Amino acid sequence: MPKMKTHSGAKKRFKLTASGKVRGRHPFTSHILEKKSAKRKRTLGAPALLSDDDTPRIKRMLGAPTKSARSAAKASRGASKSARDASAASRDAAAAPRGSRAAAKQGAGS
Repeated sequence: MPKMKTHSGAKKRFKLTASGKVRGRHPFTSHILEKKSAKRKRTLGAPALLSDDDTPRIKRMLGAPTKSARSAAKASRGASKSARDASAASRDAAAAPRGSRAAAKQGAGS
């Protein structure tokens, strides 16, 4: 399957913070500025954090992992880790000599 392309409009408008939040710009900053106070224009100039409802959609556009993707990856890693541990245990049991104490301990522990 080909790689997902980053949405070129989203990458120009949004940035991800180190903690995974999405930072964008405030609306109402481009025109009709005469009636807005200086304080209001100053605060609108500062970057805004997007709401939690919009964040997954923007992250998908940027190609960043979302919470659901991270938890799914973590779950699959946990499943593969337990399968790997089980195969290692069976390999160790097969490699141990039959009359050894290690084989007796593993047989008693199971």
